[in-house]
Amino acid sequence: MEERKRLLIGEGKISGYLSIFLAIISLGFVICAYFPDVFTTKNFRDIYDPQIVKWAILGVLVLSFAFAFTSFILSKRKRYGFISTVIIAATIFIGSALPETSGIQDKSVTIGLDWLLIDILVSAIVFIPIELFLPKRLNQSKFHSEWHTDLVYFIISHLLIQVTGVIIQMPAVFAFKGIGLESFHDNIQSIPFIPQLFVALLVSDLFQYTAHYFFHKVPYLWRFHAVHHSTKHLDWLAGSRTHFLDLIVVRAVSFIPIYVCGFSSSVFLTYIVIVSFQAVLAHSNTRINFGFLKYVFVTPQYHHWHHSDDPKAYDKNFAIHFPFIDMIFGTYYPMGNTWPEGTGLGNVKFPKGFSRQFIYSFTTDPSKEQNLKNPSER
Repeated sequence: MEERKRLLIGEGKISGYLSIFLAIISLGFVICAYFPDVFTTKNFRDIYDPQIVKWAILGVLVLSFAFAFTSFILSKRKRYGFISTVIIAATIFIGSALPETSGIQDKSVTIGLDWLLIDILVSAIVFIPIELFLPKRLNQSKFHSEWHTDLVYFIISHLLIQVTGVIIQMPAVFAFKGIGLESFHDNIQSIPFIPQLFVALLVSDLFQYTAHYFFHKVPYLWRFHAVHHSTKHLDWLAGSRTHFLDLIVVRAVSFIPIYVCGFSSSVFLTYIVIVSFQAVLAHSNTRINFGFLKYVFVTPQYHHWHHSDDPKAYDKNFAIHFPFIDMIFGTYYPMGNTWPEGTGLGNVKFPKGFSRQFIYSFTTDPSKEQNLKNPSER
């Protein structure tokens, strides 16, 4: 049962929360501008235009102030608007002293604060309205009992993007570097953009499917993947709840075909955008079923059944992009127009919090606490 009342439009709370959120985002961007060599992702620096960045920060601040003003008018409790106004004022004060130019020193390790801010801002702009106006679970609050944990996962995975990126690429680079793949890369890159992108998504999905399958079937690996399945409140943040070992192994496996094939930079960047967007969409709390497209691409309905706590849906719908992969390997769940009643790990009392869940996977086998099938039998 949902612990908290769902936020209602017209109370002033939604606008208050949005105002605080946007104010924090703008303050974060100013911090990135002050210390770009520490808080910005090296691969993104070339695309940043200082003037565009400044106008973007100003636009976010104006929008934050507008939501704060709305909250002041609608809400009986003025604290939301007051908090955001204080953050806005601090951002303007600090930002007014920004230097016109700043030399950037390349450091071996950086914190991806810019990537965190960009991704959470874009995801929030796209998915919060969808979940607000077209929710599947009408009574599910944005601030349910698990949202703090999911937010921490989101923040850590983004801040450590450079570190995880290096670790993910290591197996592929170690195994296939220097074996003369240049001509093969040239042939792949000669393929037109659309079919080349399809190949990239397909081969990556086949490798991810395999890794995903084994994380369900091998009892010890299931300990770590169970973290991802522990959430009972699927929404746009829930997809970030992934144990570090699970994240590294699955992404490293899926990176192997990308590295070996040597897809063009435009295809690779498009692939990254699609993967990021679809991962958030698949977990979002929306009743949109996408019509016949749900048989072509993985959708929320499709992936929610993968998270279902109904035994008949166990170990189904492993694919990340294309449902036909599950159809081919016999792991497709015939969902029709139905949605799962609930998600999670049944009666397992999974701990809350990033640190506790990280340790839990090493010390406890959730299948022994779950009044369900053992993963080795699934």
